[in-house]
Amino acid sequence: MPDIDRDGGWLLTLDGTPQSYVDLADPTHLEFEYTRRLGHLADALAPAGRPLDVLHLGGGALTVPRYVAATRPGSRQQVVEVDGPLLALVEEHLPWQGPGVDITATVGDARTALAAVPGGSLDLVVADVFHGSRTPAHLTSVEFLRLAAAALRPGGCYAANLADGPPLAFARAQAATLRAVFPEVCLIAEAPVLRGRRYGNILLAGSAAPLPVADLSRALAADIFPARLTDGTDLAALVGRTPPVTDADATDSPPPPDGAFSVG
Repeated sequence: MPDIDRDGGWLLTLDGTPQSYVDLADPTHLEFEYTRRLGHLADALAPAGRPLDVLHLGGGALTVPRYVAATRPGSRQQVVEVDGPLLALVEEHLPWQGPGVDITATVGDARTALAAVPGGSLDLVVADVFHGSRTPAHLTSVEFLRLAAAALRPGGCYAANLADGPPLAFARAQAATLRAVFPEVCLIAEAPVLRGRRYGNILLAGSAAPLPVADLSRALAADIFPARLTDGTDLAALVGRTPPVTDADATDSPPPPDGAFSVG
């Protein structure tokens, strides 16, 4: 659907759930708060303008790949989207290719694609995969995250966009799972979500190297949708005794409350 309030703006919905927002005239415009946080993370990972090698698991309308291509020319990006007709629809109506843009989009399963990535070849892996409004179980386990860790080069980062609500059981389990694989982990969410007061998006990031938490915290605090970054002992306290998730006990993320993301 075109955005009547912004020339070039388009909203992609699937079964009434907002999937993506893109501005064809300005790919650096990030409308949704979770995409803004992914943008802040990409900005903080390396000096401004340095190209990145990125794998995006889950495509939507390719909002974040477009952003990285615009802010870091020369970046090589691969997008894997399981929904072939959706990808074809986006390519037809919201084309992403242009001068200097190196984005390849393919149809496939996220975990299968990740397993095929050469070791140590990526700067960033972004997991933003939802089946309907839920993260599939096979993308939530220690075994899956080990594939991501193996694909990253030194200093590389894994980031996952998730959604959860009170009592944050899924978010805690996912944080515990990242902590079991990556030495450095942080969690980003709006304060009401983090306090378990409402359902919303949660961004988790993990790396073998120190994360740019200072720069990232400043960007999050100054955003029009302010969010908090939790790491270190605070994150350990949030996780508590929650065990990591394995393939043997993985489940889909919880469904959102009725009307949580509906539009129109």
